[in-house]
Amino acid sequence: MKKNDLREKIHLTSVDELFGLENAESSIEIGIDRIRSFKDHPFKVIDDDKMADLVESIKTNGVLTPVVVRGNDGDGYEMISGHRRVHASRLAGLKKIPAFVRELSDDEATIVMVDSNIQREELLPSEKAFALKMKLEAMRRQAGRPSKQGDNNSAQNERNLPEIDAQTNGDDNSTQNERNLETAEIIGNEIGISRAQVRRYIRLTELIPELLDLVDKKRLQFTCAVDISYFDKTIQKWLNEYIRENVVIKPIQIAALRERAEKENIDQEKMILILHNALPGKLSAKKVVMNEKKLRKYFPEEYTNGQMERVIEALLEQWSREQKGVADGI
Repeated sequence: MKKNDLREKIHLTSVDELFGLENAESSIEIGIDRIRSFKDHPFKVIDDDKMADLVESIKTNGVLTPVVVRGNDGDGYEMISGHRRVHASRLAGLKKIPAFVRELSDDEATIVMVDSNIQREELLPSEKAFALKMKLEAMRRQAGRPSKQGDNNSAQNERNLPEIDAQTNGDDNSTQNERNLETAEIIGNEIGISRAQVRRYIRLTELIPELLDLVDKKRLQFTCAVDISYFDKTIQKWLNEYIRENVVIKPIQIAALRERAEKENIDQEKMILILHNALPGKLSAKKVVMNEKKLRKYFPEEYTNGQMERVIEALLEQWSREQKGVADGI
């Protein structure tokens, strides 16, 4: 067999083919200062040890994987995927970075941005929550069905009503399965979690920032946080104060508070009593609680908590002596 014939029979796979890049788009070098961050980008770029390692890698090897951008008004670009690489490149002193320039609509860009980051292992719950919400809303808009009124603000809707977003209007491009699936279920299937878990993550976006920060720091359990998201912002602020003072809060406490809140108006003192009495072994316990806000009105603004405590203790001791004197007939 001739050498040429042998070459025709044996096909040597190229590097590009191995990585699926045979017909891939070409990247271009663009100035880093021409790239702006994606609007409302939910993923944090932190100067931690991993970032330091990435900076050193870029200094040694350059940027091996091009970032993804899209053009914006003027001659600039909007970052879609690669915020960490751009930040590390700046720290490494680079002026330009390789990039794929894509033509994407706002919703397409949102979906690509989320998909390129959502599988990172180190994601914080808050990052995942806002990313999934952004993708869900973008997918609904693409499908031509608006988000439900009050989808995130109505606890009753979220708990009791099925999510109906299969209004396909005869869209021939949608498969029958897609017609029968909720948007949240499609997203869950893509990233390996349930529809319910997608919706739980999205519920976290209804928390006040202070509580969401406690979730990220693992001081507030995920399931507790989801339940707390159904309370109004005032009760959430009170709960934040309670958690910071009492270290931990249990699901049984939140369940008890929710049950009472559905039947009656709750103020902060009543909330604290409900939470305390809901703990195992505390059903008959009594606890007197005065929050700092109420106490502050009796003290000069410059008084510290320690000074306030000493004054209160002194007054209570005086009151106790007076009561004892009354009992002794003095």
